[in-house]
Amino acid sequence: MISAWASGLARHRTGRLIAAMTGIALAVALVAALGSFLTASKATMTQRAVRSVAVDWQVEVQASADPNAALSLVRKTPGVRSAVPVRIAHSSGFTATVQGSTQTTGPSMVLGLPDNYRALFPGEIRSLTGSPTGVLLAQQTASNLHAAPGSTVNIKLPGTTGARQVRVDGIVDLPQADSLFQKVGAPTQSQPVAPPDNVLLVPATQFASLTRGATAVTTQIHVARHAALPHDPAAAFTSVTGAAHNLEAKGAGSVLVGDNLGAALDSARQDALYAQILFLFLGVPGAVLAASLTAAVAGAGGERRRQEQALLRLRGLRPRQIVSLAGLEAVLVGVVGGLAGLGLAALTGRVAFGAASFGASAGTWIVWYAVAFVLGAAVAAGAVLVPAVRDLRTVTVADTRRTARRAGSPWWMRTGLDFMLLVGSWLVFRASSGNQYALVLAPEGVPSISVSYWAFLGPALLWTGAALLLWRLTLLALTRGRPVLARLARPLTSALAGTTAAVLARRSRPLARSMVLLALAVSFAVSTSVFNSTYQQQAEVDARLTNGADVTVTEPPGAQTPPSAAGALKVSGVRHVEPLQHRFAYVGSDLQDLYGVRPDTIASATSLQDAYFSGGTARQLMRRLAQRPDNLLVSAETVSDFQLSPDDTINLRIQDAKTKALRTVPFHYAGIVKEFPTAPKDSFFVANASYIAKATGSDAVGAFLVDTGGTHHKAVAAQLRGQLGTSATVTDLTQTRGTVSTSLTSVDLAGLTRIELAFAVLLAAGAGGLILALGLAERRRTFAITTVLGATRRHLRGMVLTEAIVLTVGGLAGGALIGCALSEMLVKVLTGVFDPPPDALAVPGSYLTLTAAAAMAAVLAAALNGVRRARRPAVEELRDL
Repeated sequence: MISAWASGLARHRTGRLIAAMTGIALAVALVAALGSFLTASKATMTQRAVRSVAVDWQVEVQASADPNAALSLVRKTPGVRSAVPVRIAHSSGFTATVQGSTQTTGPSMVLGLPDNYRALFPGEIRSLTGSPTGVLLAQQTASNLHAAPGSTVNIKLPGTTGARQVRVDGIVDLPQADSLFQKVGAPTQSQPVAPPDNVLLVPATQFASLTRGATAVTTQIHVARHAALPHDPAAAFTSVTGAAHNLEAKGAGSVLVGDNLGAALDSARQDALYAQILFLFLGVPGAVLAASLTAAVAGAGGERRRQEQALLRLRGLRPRQIVSLAGLEAVLVGVVGGLAGLGLAALTGRVAFGAASFGASAGTWIVWYAVAFVLGAAVAAGAVLVPAVRDLRTVTVADTRRTARRAGSPWWMRTGLDFMLLVGSWLVFRASSGNQYALVLAPEGVPSISVSYWAFLGPALLWTGAALLLWRLTLLALTRGRPVLARLARPLTSALAGTTAAVLARRSRPLARSMVLLALAVSFAVSTSVFNSTYQQQAEVDARLTNGADVTVTEPPGAQTPPSAAGALKVSGVRHVEPLQHRFAYVGSDLQDLYGVRPDTIASATSLQDAYFSGGTARQLMRRLAQRPDNLLVSAETVSDFQLSPDDTINLRIQDAKTKALRTVPFHYAGIVKEFPTAPKDSFFVANASYIAKATGSDAVGAFLVDTGGTHHKAVAAQLRGQLGTSATVTDLTQTRGTVSTSLTSVDLAGLTRIELAFAVLLAAGAGGLILALGLAERRRTFAITTVLGATRRHLRGMVLTEAIVLTVGGLAGGALIGCALSEMLVKVLTGVFDPPPDALAVPGSYLTLTAAAAMAAVLAAALNGVRRARRPAVEELRDL
């Protein structure tokens, strides 16, 4: 019996089985793909964090400890690959005489490095010119001293008499100077604001003779680790920090560990948690939608299934046997659909990422594939077996003979659940998008990391509430709007317009369900694609904000470079060069960066978004600086700290260019600046460059913003580096993208959304086409009777196309509205992913057009297939049924 039943299902219910298997396959493939990708992403974040660190640990030997004993202790620590001593001496200043001009620096540092240092830590030092070994001078120091390879530098050391000389062999850059010159053991707020400008590197043997008798000399042990770390950044952070604390405990106060690797993993673990949140926000709705599609497919044949059950009961089958037959169908759908889904996931991984595992380890991707298969089996059971068991218990044989069973309104409509969900969504959204709200809380240096998961309620309630509201509106439109539907259907159905409207009203529930599924599929595509496009847009904005422009030429501190020097930077490919002043100013006892701009032309070289400012748009605030030169833009923190009101006078103390003394310069508070090109993340000022130049007696430029029109960044930057040498620092947008990108960016959010966007198109097509096709197939009897009563093929075609048009228009319009609202909410709730927050959402028009076209094509194909099948002679159709 079971084999005969299975054979009958395969022969006579092929379309329904394939449709259900398709829904299962999409759900399984989406879960397997996203889960494997998430696991691989976390491993990539850990690897990137490890690669970003040149020196894993900087172990500082305390003054009372024996450096040799400390070195021995570190080398015996498990997980340490290599450890070498680095001696550090503090100098009161360097002096160099070049071409008759003598230059003197302020406080400086001399480092004594072992011969194999660069081999052990290749990312710490980058050669620019001259020899890569010997006495090496940092680029900024060389610029300050006007020194070059072959120059002689005099060093003043505390505790010694006279200056000691060295001959410079090469000029180098220190890419990780911030961590190299950290204050080991100090909290973040106590770390130096910037690394020292004047640094000299000498071989360890030469350092010993150079610093003989000097007093301000300390020893650090630089460590490279080789211990394998967990793939999850949070687990890796816990492992590394635990090892560092263990070393400090063993040292019993003799050493302090500067954990550079732990700091990098500390940042990566927060990004990993955001990736997990994105998986939940953007991935789970797709899986739920695929499961709902499967349930809808199974539900489309609900009436026929009940009739088949009644026939089996009349022929003497016991309920247990009927349940076993339904279970057979569920197993068939679940197993075949699940295997197809795993194959689809593997194919997606192979095509998009080059591997079926999506880059994850064998153990993890197999686990995710198994989890996805089990979920697919559960969905199959819920969609096929559970309704069959429910009908068996609640529906009698007599009930199946009633062709016009009319049920009341669903309970959720009577209770107004859709409105309650929408109100709840708004309340949660208000709370979770507040200024002081943090979705991810990762205290720096603390192993625990937490997520406020209740924020998920906002989008979830919106998605569910909007779907139910659309269902309510569709039912009202189809049942109460029959005259309007009749007028709309008349061009396609002529005399049967009223009948068509009556059929739509009679089928309001299944049609509403189909429309809601299509709307949810479209909203999933809209929200995912808009979020991804907005993220990519803001990643580019962040890079441009950090670099300042396409290419930025930064002058060394103290250089008196006039704005007219911009002319020399207009090389091939440059459209505009904008000078930007950079000074420092005291407000009270607080020292902040001060940027002087030319308000009329600053926007010609860089992007100024309205989100960077408060109290006016970017254009309005620049106009205020131009109209009143003593106007000043300040940070929100400064406004709060000093209780400022618009037009208040602010007295800043700025260094005079001639006397070098601080002089008081009055300004007027004109607005708030949150972000500005090249500016730090904390407090700073923006003012009119001409007013600063007049008040300080100098128009010296701190940086030149070079606009290349968005192209040829690297070529222009390379040309300027060759022209300027070591006299200035040249950075380009491509270089900065890699510098400022988080580990979340490194795994490429587009990889996550490529998966989701592909499945969104399939889901939209399935929701639009599969349900309509199955619904039309189940109504062959209705079409046959209509034909017997005199309907022509034109009438039938009009009836089917009218239903298809109603489904498509309602589904696409509802999906677009839900998707737009969901996109706004997602961007607000996930503000932590965006830096800076977007001015406006980025809408990928081409992808959304493709999604709409796929949905319309699927619906049209289903409608045309229904029309084709309706051409069969009515007598034959009724005989088969």
